[in-house]
Amino acid sequence: MGIDITKMRNIGISAHIDSGKTTLSERILFYSNKIHAIHEVRGKDGVGATMDHMDLERERGITIQSAATQVEWKDYTINLIDTPGHVDFTIEVERSLRVLDGAILVLCAVGGVQSQSITVDRQLKRYHVPRIAFVNKCDRTGANPFKVRFQLREKLGLNAVLIQLPIGLEDKLEGVVDLITMRAVYFDGPQGEQIRLADIPSHLKADAEKYREELIDAVSLYSDELAEKFLNGGDIPEELIHQAIRKGTLAEQFVPVMIGSAYKNKGIQLLLDAVTNYLPNPTEVKNYALDLDKHEERQELFADEKKPTVALGFKLEDGQYGQLTYVRIYQGALKKGDELINTRARKRFKVGRLVRMHSDSMEDITEGSPGDIVALFGIDCASGDTFCGGGLNYAMTSMFVPDPVISLAIMPKDKKSADQLAKALNRFTKEDPTFQTYVDPESNQTIIKGMGELHLEVYVERMHREYKCEVETGMPQVAYRETITQRAEFNYIHKKQTGGSGQYGRVAGYMEPFAGGDYEFVDNIKGGAIPTEFVPSCDKGFREAVKRGSLIGFPIVNIRCLINDGQSHSVDSSDLAFQMAAIGAFREAYGKARPCILEPIMKVSVDGPAEFQGNIFASINQRRGIISASTEDGIFSRVEAEVPLSEMFGYSTVLRSLTQGKGEFSMEFEKYGKVPASISEALTKEYEEKRRKEARS
Repeated sequence: MGIDITKMRNIGISAHIDSGKTTLSERILFYSNKIHAIHEVRGKDGVGATMDHMDLERERGITIQSAATQVEWKDYTINLIDTPGHVDFTIEVERSLRVLDGAILVLCAVGGVQSQSITVDRQLKRYHVPRIAFVNKCDRTGANPFKVRFQLREKLGLNAVLIQLPIGLEDKLEGVVDLITMRAVYFDGPQGEQIRLADIPSHLKADAEKYREELIDAVSLYSDELAEKFLNGGDIPEELIHQAIRKGTLAEQFVPVMIGSAYKNKGIQLLLDAVTNYLPNPTEVKNYALDLDKHEERQELFADEKKPTVALGFKLEDGQYGQLTYVRIYQGALKKGDELINTRARKRFKVGRLVRMHSDSMEDITEGSPGDIVALFGIDCASGDTFCGGGLNYAMTSMFVPDPVISLAIMPKDKKSADQLAKALNRFTKEDPTFQTYVDPESNQTIIKGMGELHLEVYVERMHREYKCEVETGMPQVAYRETITQRAEFNYIHKKQTGGSGQYGRVAGYMEPFAGGDYEFVDNIKGGAIPTEFVPSCDKGFREAVKRGSLIGFPIVNIRCLINDGQSHSVDSSDLAFQMAAIGAFREAYGKARPCILEPIMKVSVDGPAEFQGNIFASINQRRGIISASTEDGIFSRVEAEVPLSEMFGYSTVLRSLTQGKGEFSMEFEKYGKVPASISEALTKEYEEKRRKEARS
């Protein structure tokens, strides 16, 4: 097989936007001889344009094409997946974490734990991914790794312990003190490639002793032998400390904190050593699949090449040679010519071309070993599909896919663009489950839906760049919902006589608000008032009715429909009659149940210089926002608030002008909330106008 699985690491880099993920990945590729020159992230000079990350994001940071790449470090193989930092691409992060065994959590030495770091950390915890923290940007003005370590404990509840100290900070950053070997490490040469070990500078000795003791104290929990040596005051071998840190990290009870500056080429080689020392290999992580033949019973998978193959296609990319599917092999091996089955689509296929993403090219291989990440060519599949061999019918646990909250109408400018648009939409919806598209039956427009303004903006930009497709976009539309606020009874008879057998059905019961989900149907029919075979027809009718509310035509949520009486006719009752009766009953009661409109409320986090805090507060209040917290930290301030999505359009431009281009914000969907009466009236009026126009035309 060639690869020793215990020397393999599948890791990802996750962080808040603009913490330096891309710069760090670039250095990792350089030091492992993957690329021969370092390319800077455009427009960065370490001080000036840190806030202006939109172009940078578009060109690199959030290019959703950030793919798996493989590097060699010493005699270890590291599969590295760069995960986007932006919350609009949550699905990308979810998808990557699904296939990772460990992660590097990158934090900015100035910004510390930011809103997105909290989201990423929550995702890491959900998938039980062990992590190393790397405090980047220690060369920036205001850098304070000690504060960041404190925030990791306070805000994320992690047992974060420094294993390095900085030698100098800000523009005086020279190197780091390694608290395990108790040596100073300097990174010489134009690109920091020559590592020089030296004695700890005298002014740092006392600090180093203090923090080393703290480190030994923290890791002694994970090794009895080490604890004993610590108590007896003997010398502690480095190997023992490494083992204890590894044990604590794998158990997700310990987070080693490392320090450096990717931009200034300091600390990256030590970070790679830590990845190989402290993060798990594929055999040390438990993975499960659901057995579809046994009611989704959980089955543990083993990184053993003798067992039947189970692999997950976690990412698609359209290259010049057709569709490339990135696959993580969980069990068994993947060999050229194998016949596998896609358990979602129930389709069999043969493994044709199998490649490993290697240095700057692809390398054709004949087989992939368990735990490996490889890519397949020319397979028709969707993102998140499971491929099985040996007669297994497993699905890897499905990823959590959030519902889109925003939509946009797009119109191709000419015939050529219309053809290209269809191709682009077909590919993007396949690659990204949170990006959806449909044609509105009333206006005949193509509508795209996604997780936020930026998400859709990036896709429109990609249509233009990758498909030369010129489109005009309409106004962004918010995904409103309707619901009811009180209980209402219904008792409705549907009858139609058309000669021969007619239609007859009576449905009675009530609807009420329901907090436990979008829709629930309850059957309380006694004594066969509605024959059993027609009860599902009532459910079908109600489900049809909740698709469009009568206020503004959006879906109805949080509603429970209960039927407790009814009547049927021996000849005239049918499936259709009861569906129509349920729809009629629903409409009759809906108006009486005091319906109201709900809108998506976003959790917004705004960062900017403290002097502009007043402007930021005012801008949020003007947008019907409710401020939930604000923190000031020296020169920076952060404001957290809940703001309706409809008020957030174009906010980035407003925020830039209010803060002289220094403010940035991120937002994610929080919940649905009730729309104020005045806005509700305006929306209803607009909907009625639209209906009247359509009726006239």
